[in-house]
Amino acid sequence: MILEDFYEVTHTSVSGDSAITKLQINKDHEIYKGHFPGRPVTPGVVLMQLFKEEAERIFAKKLQLVRADNVKFTAVFDPTVNRELILESDITEVGEFIKLKGSARNSDGTVLKLNCLYKAG
Repeated sequence: MILEDFYEVTHTSVSGDSAITKLQINKDHEIYKGHFPGRPVTPGVVLMQLFKEEAERIFAKKLQLVRADNVKFTAVFDPTVNRELILESDITEVGEFIKLKGSARNSDGTVLKLNCLYKAG
């Protein structure tokens, strides 16, 4: 996990190809000291990394991002306003690849939608 101490998984449910993971984000993490002081904003690449790390945890495999399509950041995620982030994913394993279609949201609404293809390895 490259996001050491950035989040804590508080709940995960997997049913078939669907997964829901609830995270508590550490509002005091070092990322926010530079992005941005006094007005923390979670970087988009970090939000994308959360999906990869959770897919790795669910499948117990190391994954490498091959492609990301239709990545849409729809709102700012400020952990001082709401620390909970919910990742909803449709995940399919096809041979050595994992296809993921996901959205991240908090109580204010959706912050990210994406489609990713990962390679196990």
